[in-house]
Amino acid sequence: GSIAKDGVRFLAFDSIKKAFADPDTGAMSPPRNLLAGMCTGVVASTFAVTPTERIKTALIDDARTAKRFHSSPHAVQLIYHEYGFMGMYHGYAGTTLKQAGATAFRMGTYNILKDFEKSRDIDQTTIINFANGAVAGTVTTYATQPFDTIKTRSQSAKGASTVDAFRSILTDEGLRGFWRGTTMRLGRTIFSGGILFTVYEEVAGLLNPLLR
Repeated sequence: GSIAKDGVRFLAFDSIKKAFADPDTGAMSPPRNLLAGMCTGVVASTFAVTPTERIKTALIDDARTAKRFHSSPHAVQLIYHEYGFMGMYHGYAGTTLKQAGATAFRMGTYNILKDFEKSRDIDQTTIINFANGAVAGTVTTYATQPFDTIKTRSQSAKGASTVDAFRSILTDEGLRGFWRGTTMRLGRTIFSGGILFTVYEEVAGLLNPLLR
C-alpha cells in the first residue's frame, strides 16, 4: 500500500513539476516547488490515499470496538453496503488537506534544499540525500499533524465529517489535541523521509538514462 501511494506521488510530482517549471530556464522557484507538491497531494489523495486510509483506519477502529470486519474485503463490502461508493471517501477533505500540505512541504522542502545545494556546487551524495529527506520529513510532520489528527478521527469505523471531527477534537482536547502523536510520528517520518528520497534518487539515477 505504501509503495503504491509513494509511487503515485513521485510519478505525479515529476509530471506536475514540468508544468510548473519556468518555460525559459526550466528552473523551479520555492513557491513553484510547493505548489507542484500541493497539486501532487490532491492527485494522490483522490486516486490512492483516501480509499486505502479509510479502510485501514476503519479496520483499526473496528478492532477496538464492534469487531464487525473480518478482513479488508469484508470491510469494503460493509462500508459500500451502508454508505455507498462515497463511503470510501469519508474524510476526503481532511485527507486531501493533509496530503496537499504534506506533499507540498515534503517534496517542496526536499527540492528547495536540493536546488540550493546545487547552486553552491554541493555534491548530491547518499548522505546529503538522506539528510535532505530527514529535514523534509521533520518540516512535514509539524506542519501537517493537525490534518492527520482530523483525518484519523473522521475515518473511524463510524465515520464523521471533517467539520465534526474538527469540532470534537477541539472540544475534547483543545488546540494541543491537533498535535497529539507528533513525537511518535516524527521518529517515523525522519527516517522514512531520509530512506524514501535516498532510494528515489538511486532509482532515478538508474532509470533516467534508460528512459531518455
